[in-house]
Amino acid sequence: MPARVLVVGAGGREHALVRALRRSAGPPAVACAPGNPGIGADAEIVDVAVGDVAGLAAAADGRDLVVVGPEAPLVAGLVDELAARGVAAFGPSRAAARLEGSKAFAKEVMAAAGVPTAAWTVVDDVDAGMAAIERYPVVVKFDGLAAGKGVVIAQDEAQARATLEDFLVARRFGAGGVLVEEHLEGEEVSLLALCDGERALPMAPAQDYKRIFEGDEGPNTGGMGSYSPVAGVDQPRAEQIAAAIHQPVVDLLRKRGMPFHGVLYAGLMLTADGPKVLEYNVRFGDPEAQAVLPRLRSDALELLVAAATPGGLAGHRLAFSDDWAVTVVLASAGYPASASTGDVISGLDAVDETVEITHAGTARRDDGALVTAGGRVLNVTGLGATPRAARDAAYAAADQIEFAGRQLRADIALRAVERGGG
Repeated sequence: MPARVLVVGAGGREHALVRALRRSAGPPAVACAPGNPGIGADAEIVDVAVGDVAGLAAAADGRDLVVVGPEAPLVAGLVDELAARGVAAFGPSRAAARLEGSKAFAKEVMAAAGVPTAAWTVVDDVDAGMAAIERYPVVVKFDGLAAGKGVVIAQDEAQARATLEDFLVARRFGAGGVLVEEHLEGEEVSLLALCDGERALPMAPAQDYKRIFEGDEGPNTGGMGSYSPVAGVDQPRAEQIAAAIHQPVVDLLRKRGMPFHGVLYAGLMLTADGPKVLEYNVRFGDPEAQAVLPRLRSDALELLVAAATPGGLAGHRLAFSDDWAVTVVLASAGYPASASTGDVISGLDAVDETVEITHAGTARRDDGALVTAGGRVLNVTGLGATPRAARDAAYAAADQIEFAGRQLRADIALRAVERGGG
């Protein structure tokens, strides 16, 4: 197995990946570029920015495997550059990464592959967008990358017009079109599948919380928490969903000459008519990875290497613990509209060692103090035999951690507890 692994990224997802790799047999020597102070306690830090594709490719020389965490370097073609250098990589090519880089492309692929999804129209001006709306609420999506903030569920005409003007006139996320999409009703589930270019192997399901406030109120964020597993989506059900949602896309992309390697994330709505795709992502979800990966009992390195190898997942099965995992995100003041930085973080040394803390937006001051350095600051993951036990552990730990303006949702995994989860 590879001895030297480079993880690309600087957030909580990458910290969770580093931790999972360190639990592998061996374990391998793990480095992370650019990492953060928390990751630095678990891996070598390589000072190369996520957006520096050439620098990352150079940093990969001599590594046996590169695991790309965030979407931006995938869409920018980092895996293609690594392939040209003969370096194995976990992640899709630039062509396959368009599944996340362009929502319109993803919709075209779903239509061609026969994957169920919401009805949609692509528009490039406000009037066309308003004309495409048949009923409210309606979903308005920016076509390109928007760090999880480019989706608005417009409840009425005024909000729809304001969103279209924000995306198409003010160009909040830059140039690009907009999708006007049918609003689906049901329960959301995130199902990630490891892919080797030929097959899709589903992981444990998770449920995430995108809105900033309790009760799913307020604007979308990159994610304020998650939990795993999800009641009603056991392993046979996950395999059934992957056969209908993930595998057709893997098959189609292979036929088009862009085999998908890495992890294919399907954000699903479990509707009365069955699961339908809300979106595809081409990397581990954040914060879903923080809830799913601590439950993984299969060897993470072995799986990532297999997924990077054409047909390498043949004969593999994934094993997860019976524990529940609940991840609570601690965000900085002003998030998601802005982020307060430089606020001193305290209390981490008081957290029970059975709780997993992953760093997302932290930095070290010159005097050694740990401070906030982004919108989402820390992820607190509790494990337990029941959702209540895992939830209690996560929130007890979160209560120990303090920084000015700290934000967190108080209802992560509450629905799982209310369903009789002990």
